[in-house]
Amino acid sequence: MDTKPLIELVGGPSAVERIIYKFYTYVELDKPLRSIYPKDLKPGKEKLRLFLEQWLDGEPQYSNLYGHPRLRRRHFPFIISEENATRWLMHMRNAFESEGLSDEIIATIFERLTPLAYHMVNEGEDIPREPLQDTRLT
Repeated sequence: MDTKPLIELVGGPSAVERIIYKFYTYVELDKPLRSIYPKDLKPGKEKLRLFLEQWLDGEPQYSNLYGHPRLRRRHFPFIISEENATRWLMHMRNAFESEGLSDEIIATIFERLTPLAYHMVNEGEDIPREPLQDTRLT
């Protein structure tokens, strides 16, 4: 595969913005998955966009604003089942595919993204459920 950063291979920040828009369109139509999201999706859309750009080897804007991602801890307030993770991945894959990316690029992304999504599963765990808000984690 090309050695360019993934952010370039997917089409840059504007493509990530379209992917996030499409992803949340799918989430809003998925009642089981939508039920674990907060009522207001706008802050999450922006955070996911910033995180995904950084995760795809782009600028570290997410970390500059919020510190270390510590995604699992940031997701503790939401009860996430394996089914939720599977549905999340399905919608994210569909959103990436909507950009017309090659199978090779999609495979590379989801080789990394799949374990990350399942790492968020916390259903049945005794963990702190209070939200972190916009706490900067270091």
